[in-house]
Amino acid sequence: MRDDYTKTYPVTKVDRKKTATCTSFSVAREENVELYINGSKIASILTSPVDIKELAVGYVICEGIADFADITRIYESKNRIDLEIVDVDSKSLSYELRSSGYMGISAKDYPTKIQSDVIFEPESIFSSQKFLESGIYRLTKGTHLAALINQNGELVTQAVDIGRHNAIDKVIGYSRLAGLDVSSLYLLSTGRQSNGMVLKCSRSGVSLLVTKSAPLDSGIETAKKTGLCLVGFASESRMYIFANPERINFDDNTDKNKD
Repeated sequence: MRDDYTKTYPVTKVDRKKTATCTSFSVAREENVELYINGSKIASILTSPVDIKELAVGYVICEGIADFADITRIYESKNRIDLEIVDVDSKSLSYELRSSGYMGISAKDYPTKIQSDVIFEPESIFSSQKFLESGIYRLTKGTHLAALINQNGELVTQAVDIGRHNAIDKVIGYSRLAGLDVSSLYLLSTGRQSNGMVLKCSRSGVSLLVTKSAPLDSGIETAKKTGLCLVGFASESRMYIFANPERINFDDNTDKNKD
């Protein structure tokens, strides 16, 4: 287990019989990372202090600020990362303080509708649920996870973070730094899917977003507008498709009144 993710504290455990026991508990670490673009401070992100370069690159792409090809320099220092990006007026971007909640910056609004003819098999989604397991979550109960999965249901990469938005930024950032084409991959998440989460995936080029949790109405409406297939409440035996079901290969002959 990487110490970067956790910190251990002494605690007193008390049960209903008022019996007290001295023990210890590992909690998720949180640090503030400042993101600068072309010398201007753009964001302060509360994050797990791991994979900061991936976080910054993914943030820029998923917020619609710039494409990866426009990033000309990345410099990382303690709790700060600087990006140089061509054709971006950093002064026009509003500064944000972001925690595990979400406040989008003023960048591009809706991307163009996703252009993808990739079809995913249900089995690749059902079989991938095991990749949502995280030793860090089991230890701390305080983190989210995002993963990129290929069409065969195989894990490509995953990231753990205190914030569900950060976890998505990190896996997208990793994919770009590694030169991966995400158009044939889908994104798996542990978190609720709101407008901001769906926009991140749409801007990155991902056409399918799967969560074991719930979608929000804003996420569903945004998925419909962008062409992203949104799946919620996914498990090893069942899933619910809330938008653009044509991206998943299934027999449409079921009783529409059944669960």
